[in-house]
Amino acid sequence: MLKSFLEGLDGLTLECEARRGQACSLKDLEALRVEFLGRKGKLAAAMGALAQMGPEDKPAAGKKANEVKNALGSLLESRQAELDAAATQDALSGFDPSMPGRRPAAGSLHPITLAMQEICEVLTGLGFEVVSGPEVENDWHNFEALNMPPDHPARDMQDTLYVSDRVLLRTHTSPLQVRTMLSRKPPVAVIAPGKVYRRDSDLTHTPMFHQIEGLLVDRNVSMGDLRGTLTAFVRQLFGANTNVRFRPSFFPFTEPSAEVDISCVMCGGAGHIGNEPCRVCKKTGWVEILGCGMVDPNVYRAVGYDPEAVTGFAFGLGVERVAMLKYGIGDLRMFFENDVRFLEQFS
Repeated sequence: MLKSFLEGLDGLTLECEARRGQACSLKDLEALRVEFLGRKGKLAAAMGALAQMGPEDKPAAGKKANEVKNALGSLLESRQAELDAAATQDALSGFDPSMPGRRPAAGSLHPITLAMQEICEVLTGLGFEVVSGPEVENDWHNFEALNMPPDHPARDMQDTLYVSDRVLLRTHTSPLQVRTMLSRKPPVAVIAPGKVYRRDSDLTHTPMFHQIEGLLVDRNVSMGDLRGTLTAFVRQLFGANTNVRFRPSFFPFTEPSAEVDISCVMCGGAGHIGNEPCRVCKKTGWVEILGCGMVDPNVYRAVGYDPEAVTGFAFGLGVERVAMLKYGIGDLRMFFENDVRFLEQFS
């Protein structure tokens, strides 16, 4: 019985070796493995005879069965290696090294980043230094030091996002002006770019947006210096032929205060494009671009400056608004929707 068992196992090895070349795919090879080595395969069926053998024959029979199992596994693995090598060769045979390669898609800076970089580049060229600071502020730096005590009605304009009674997400980057004046003596000429937060969300407002605010403090700084600086800034940003006008306004931290308009970048100040009214400037020919003014004496007192010895001006603008005007973007939401078709235009 042992002799016929051993001959049967040898026959399995020879049969598998003869049929392995017929497996032309991984699917065929798997079927062959199940046929010989599966739970109900030929080797498992042959092993059923072990139960009928005497104790003196079982060691030799078991040893032979393990050898055959290993041999069958080696035959199937070698065939898989042959199939893998053939597949690789087929893939390489269709490769033409003379064909041009595919370039990976190039990324680009976000239009908000591009606008912020350009604004900062123009202002640093005019002598301003870039400063940065925390986005989570305390009430004193964000409001009180900027001439907005707790009962000031201007606080209602800010729609503040509070973390606690005295801690908030900054509503503008003006707190950086306060922090700079507290740490330096005049002259001071800084710009503060960054994210700001307000409880506001609709077609033209978002809870988070970007501002750049500027401050210049020295002796004998006048409204004429403010007008000249901002006119030079606007014309470098939007073109030498851009018209600029200043309108009286109100901000609690500047006095006097003004808003700055520029001639519409879409219609050139005409108020219409062809026979159609301009939707950007609403037929006025002007577009508001920023707010500004001479620093209020109360702000100087809060930071320890002598309002009788120094004067200065401050200004602030929204980066999204500048980007919309420069790139002709009509919907603020496009900046935050991450539409690749929109963003790839700025690569």
